[in-house]
Amino acid sequence: MIALYVVLALLLAFVALLVIRALRFVPEKQSATSAPDIQVDENRLAEHLSKMLQVPTVSYTEAGRADAQAFERFRELLKTLYPKLHQQAPPERVGENGLLFHIRGKSAEKPSVLMAHYDVVPVDEAAWSVPPFSGLIKDGDIWGRGAVDTKCSLLCVLEAAENALHAGFVPQNDVYLSFGGDEETLGQDAFAIVDELNRRGIQPAFVLDEGGAVVTNVFPGVKENAALIGIAEKGSVFIDLVAKGKSGHASAPPARQAVGELSKALNTLLKKPLPFTLTKPAEELFDTLGRHSTFVYKLIFANLWCFAPVLDLICKKSGGELNALVRTTAALTRLSASPAYNVLPGQATAGLNLRLIPGDSMEKAGEQLKRTLGGHPVEVNIVKGSQPSAVSPTTGDAWERLKTSINAAYPEAIVSPYLMVAASDSRHFCRIADNVYRFSGFAFSREHLNMIHSRDERIPVAVLTQGYRFYQNLFLGC
Repeated sequence: MIALYVVLALLLAFVALLVIRALRFVPEKQSATSAPDIQVDENRLAEHLSKMLQVPTVSYTEAGRADAQAFERFRELLKTLYPKLHQQAPPERVGENGLLFHIRGKSAEKPSVLMAHYDVVPVDEAAWSVPPFSGLIKDGDIWGRGAVDTKCSLLCVLEAAENALHAGFVPQNDVYLSFGGDEETLGQDAFAIVDELNRRGIQPAFVLDEGGAVVTNVFPGVKENAALIGIAEKGSVFIDLVAKGKSGHASAPPARQAVGELSKALNTLLKKPLPFTLTKPAEELFDTLGRHSTFVYKLIFANLWCFAPVLDLICKKSGGELNALVRTTAALTRLSASPAYNVLPGQATAGLNLRLIPGDSMEKAGEQLKRTLGGHPVEVNIVKGSQPSAVSPTTGDAWERLKTSINAAYPEAIVSPYLMVAASDSRHFCRIADNVYRFSGFAFSREHLNMIHSRDERIPVAVLTQGYRFYQNLFLGC
């Protein structure tokens, strides 16, 4: 009986510990940020973005397929829209379509780099409600391919620079504007720009590219707006799974077929996701937003040392970005086998896209995949890919400057680090900079985020206007 009492006492003490930790798991106090009075010409912003969207700067993986004249027209348009910037900091062409502006400040010691890309993905015009390159302004929205991804951020960076220079503003430190023309195809413009800056001995103190945004209802139990800053991004690797079989006439199929063996392997992969891992970006996200969550979720996030398996289950069940935060994911994207219905293929191939969390690598992920599929007669072949980026700090001058600019434009938002699950041009800057962040300064709804690379892409003028305020705050702090 005494032993039972001891066990019960220990159990109660354990539960009490969990509850106490949850009760103490409260948001950190935020210092108030004064927002400067930034004048915004909404009509100018909308009209300029509309003109940008009318130029079809579509990039393609296949060399020579892009319309070079469209890219040239876009660059000429920028000269017309932003004459002061082009006069004071004429851009250099770097790579095939890369643009690099150098705005000289009072010091060259701690330069900043503000990034965007001006290429867009191809369009299925028949699926759109309006012509995708019309730049139509209707019902308070600006429509067109690239409105959200990401000519909106390109516009706001350029507008901020142009207006500041017109007012005679001189930044404290040098500012570089880095715009790629092949981001959507994982191209080389940003890589070439980094090479050029490295050749000049430039080591940026701050780099900002597209990435997170101000979003709502993205975290369990949190209803407030959250401004998510990508402090790292996942790597991406293409892998082929290949199953071999006996080729021949389909009238007498063998017991084991290439397509069947491949299907079994893919089913195993779906049932056995790659391991749950808490990286620094995920841990800081859970620590920051978890403090604003409901009590049940606070019990989990305040005691991850105990409830990591529960979190793993939640992430598996929810899928999507929450699951992608805590593991290397495998998306099944391509299938190929026989060219005809009545021909047995000698080989069946599935193409996978693995997105690698920080700390993982193409080689490690490939070996893990082989272990997971060890009981299946399939080959695991790495085609190509990129490693995960370095993880940027969430302390120091660069982080605080970004956080202050967000607080000024979006005082109600919870600023939190996160892991960007997609790829951006900013990964190249990790070679020459420690403080590389990924944040699009706009408050996007789930509806608008779902328009990226999809039909009827558009951005509300009100969202564009508030995003401009963020970029102007940021530029004035350089």
